[in-house]
Order: sequence, then C-alpha cells, then structure tokens
Amino acid sequence: MRITVEDITVTLGGRDVLSDVGLIAAEGEIAGLVGPNGSGKSTLLRTVYRHLRPHAGRVLLADRDVRSMAPAQAARHIAALPQERGSDFEFTVREVVAMGRTPFKRAFGGDDERDHATVAEALERVGLQAYAEHRFAELSGGERQRVLLARAFAQQPDVLVLDEPTNHLDVQHQVELLALLREQRRTTLISLHDLNAAASLCDRLHVLHDGALVASGTPLEVLTPDLLAMVFGVRAAVVEHPLTGDPLIAFDHRKTMPAPPAEESPVTV
Repeated sequence: MRITVEDITVTLGGRDVLSDVGLIAAEGEIAGLVGPNGSGKSTLLRTVYRHLRPHAGRVLLADRDVRSMAPAQAARHIAALPQERGSDFEFTVREVVAMGRTPFKRAFGGDDERDHATVAEALERVGLQAYAEHRFAELSGGERQRVLLARAFAQQPDVLVLDEPTNHLDVQHQVELLALLREQRRTTLISLHDLNAAASLCDRLHVLHDGALVASGTPLEVLTPDLLAMVFGVRAAVVEHPLTGDPLIAFDHRKTMPAPPAEESPVTV
C-alpha cells in the first residue's frame, strides 16, 4: 500500500516541529528520512503510525485517512518500530513477538497454529529462533532490537515504519537487517542516521531540516556535496561505491562547514 503524507504540520509545546511536510512512499518502495537530530524525523514517523495527531494535514494509507481507522484496523496495515523501546518486558522473546498478532485477535483470543507459524518465521528472519524462550529483559540492546523487529514482521503489515532500526546493532547485524528489508520489498518508511546505509537501502530519500522538507529524490539526486554542507554542515565527496555502485559519501572529518541561509536550500522533487 502507498503512504501519502499531505501537508503535515505538528505543533508541540507551542512550536511547529513539522511545517507543511508532504511526501509519498509508493507501494513496495523503501523511502528514507534523513536529517540532523531535531529535524523532525521521529515526529513525522509518529504521525504516520498515529502516535501523534497533526495540527494540520493528514496521512493517507492508500486513499484513506489513517485517523479515520480504528486502532486495531490501522495496526493490521501499519507496523511500527519506534525509538522508544521497552526494556523491562517480563515476557519471553516468543511472547513479545506474538504481540504482533494482537490486531488479528478477538478479545481474549488465544494463539492458533497460524499465529505460532508466523511467530516462528519472524524469529527465523531475524536470526533469533534459538532465543524464543529467553527473557526479553535479559537480552542485549541489539538482541532486543531484533526481537522488536520480529514483532513487527509477525504483524504482517502492508507498511513498515522504522525509526533508526540499526541502533545498537553491530556491523554484521546492520548489514543483515538492511538486506532483509531490501528483500521484502514491503512499503517502508524508515529514518536513518547513517547516510551511506540510507543511500544503499532506499529507493527514495526525503531530507528534513528544521522541521521542513528540503529535498526529495533518489539517493544520487539528493546526496550532493552542496546539500550535505547545507543540511549537515560537513564537507564531503560523493563517489560510486566500488562494490555496489550506490552513492558513497566520503566525509572530511577534519573540517565542518557553516550552513548557508535556508533560501539557498537545494530542492529536488
């Protein structure tokens, strides 16, 4: 399913955290949100999965406003992995992943064979089938991350909304996670700090800066030296990755650059 963000404005504490932001994640597309801390990425994702109500604008799932849907109905279509992740669940890994099946159950309904199979498949996808009976609270941060991703997979959504899913993962598991997301070809809206990971994974990037959308396009169109200097305040060269052909950003770690005025912002649509 397609996700459309139409002219979203979110006001928190009397301040516009997002201002008139619009973008589309097409069906089967991996759309990335990038930008500095405080640019509004998490706020936008929370609005998409209904944790926040926008002051203006709307989010459409296909052609339907997600705010018009009952929570359980929306959860059958949209699964979220937010940054705020519980660490004190007194449940086993299997029980946490099984929570992803909740939107499909009647009140007090138990797990059936399909639920068990779906949970087992989700755990296998993230490489944690051997941890099924471990206590969630006893896992490392990276392991918890993978469990919560498995919970999202168990939800079998049309749309995945992921906020910094590679946090706490070592390099091997970061690579495996990004490969897994790429293989699924499920409509995905994802925020990433790692710009090279975003360039490798995403079909389209949307750049947020100070709550505004300043650029949209393919990674090659968006990740230019001028934009990196303007938005992130860094000197960088963009070259071709020798293994994948994706854009590869080589940062100058010795010098930062002052950001030019906002009106000089390059915008690609």
